[in-house]
Amino acid sequence: MITGPLTGTLAGMSDWLYTWIMLAVLTGTGIYLTLRSKGLQFRHFVHMARYVLNSRQGAHGGISSFQAFAIGMATRIGIGNITGVALAIILGGPGALFWMWMVALLGMSTAFAEATLAQLFKRRHPDGTFRGGPATYILRGLKSRPLATAFAVSMVFSMTVAMPMVQSNTIAGVLANSQGVEPWVTGLIVAGLTAVVVFGGVRGVARATEIIAPAMALVYLVTALAVIVVNVQALPTFFSDVFLSAVGLRQTVAGTAGGVVAALINGMRRGLFSNEAGMGTNPNAAATATVAHPVQQGLIQSFGVFVDTMLVSSATGFIILTSGVLDLTTTPDASGYLTTQAITDTLGSWMAWPVAIMIFFLGFSSILGAYAYGEANLVFLKAGKGVHMMARASQVIFSFVGAVLALTFVWVLMDLAMFVVTILNLFGVLSLSGWVIAALKDYERQLATIKERGYVSVVGSDGSEGRYLTPVFVPEQAGLPGDVGGDAWSDAAASAQVAEAQ
Repeated sequence: MITGPLTGTLAGMSDWLYTWIMLAVLTGTGIYLTLRSKGLQFRHFVHMARYVLNSRQGAHGGISSFQAFAIGMATRIGIGNITGVALAIILGGPGALFWMWMVALLGMSTAFAEATLAQLFKRRHPDGTFRGGPATYILRGLKSRPLATAFAVSMVFSMTVAMPMVQSNTIAGVLANSQGVEPWVTGLIVAGLTAVVVFGGVRGVARATEIIAPAMALVYLVTALAVIVVNVQALPTFFSDVFLSAVGLRQTVAGTAGGVVAALINGMRRGLFSNEAGMGTNPNAAATATVAHPVQQGLIQSFGVFVDTMLVSSATGFIILTSGVLDLTTTPDASGYLTTQAITDTLGSWMAWPVAIMIFFLGFSSILGAYAYGEANLVFLKAGKGVHMMARASQVIFSFVGAVLALTFVWVLMDLAMFVVTILNLFGVLSLSGWVIAALKDYERQLATIKERGYVSVVGSDGSEGRYLTPVFVPEQAGLPGDVGGDAWSDAAASAQVAEAQ
């Protein structure tokens, strides 16, 4: 177990960075993008839900829009929704949940922007799939290779070292506390399963997460619904505690770091880790999708933020705050098991194994999703096969190592890694926001035409005209600030993607 001065030093550094820098940058970006897009996350919410439900078509060897969404949800819905929420409440009180909601609502616009940029600047990979993400749009949009390289290197470290450690650490903690399984045993199991999947490549990850992530999220929500039904009379008190604690008007049973500031900082920090809006991870998944218009995937990824925080994380908060398992003696080290304890205390001890299995697969799917992100950035860096093999090995090794380290250390390490990639990504998103707004306006113009005529006419570069039932992206006609470059949105590529979306 790693404890002592190193953890304390890193924790102090993390607290300062999040209090004085991340808070301003993250919320400022969300507010700016929400205002500039005229609240797209509210205006287009229905479209977001509809696209998610209707985006399961195949991709002729590529990755479907739904699979890209599933990879994104694989890392969004996971340990952050369980341990992360518990940790936020322990350190910041019930009010931390309110600030997680605020971060999510603003973050929906940020998630939209970064996913749309990923689609605009994506590139076709030799295996037929699309690749891209912040490193690509920073390079192609901002013309800055040093900044793009810095992001890619930071992302590889975050996804192949820090992320698997956090996930396996929580899985090990839950199994150790609820079933008496030694952490090293859990680590070996997680590492073994990770090795089987990640050495199958990005399509293997897509196939696995398409099943695991939505299924586990649904099971978790059903479990939470059962807890809500049992404690339905506590709903008014739950919302009252959250809102009043957020503004410092109610003394709480938690919040050891102190008042409103603690609620704000911990809610923001854990909210960012949970929904990943602005972190620069999910754009790597968004870029892989086969879609007719970049905005479509932007809306889908934005919806993922809503599902993650407003539904899944809120459910965790309710479970913890209405179960009676939380008090002033609860320490951060208990966060990994707190949700499990709350569920078993409410529904019965028989739920211990089902909850442990559910948490296992939520964490495992997050490890797989993280690998996909790391691999995408290795492709950007033009890493050789040997480096790719080292990254896969790292994913496996740290899936084991994280299980036997101290909880505080792995979370602080993840926070610091997350800070670097988030700041670099948000700089890119803000600098390229004009591209996002231009794409959104193009999409909305076509949407209005379809509503009026029933179709939209698009003229290709060769002069041929096509009629489509969905907005179609033609870079030359979208009013963009510049040229996206590459062949991902050529006439032939666009036609193939439109066929998938019809």
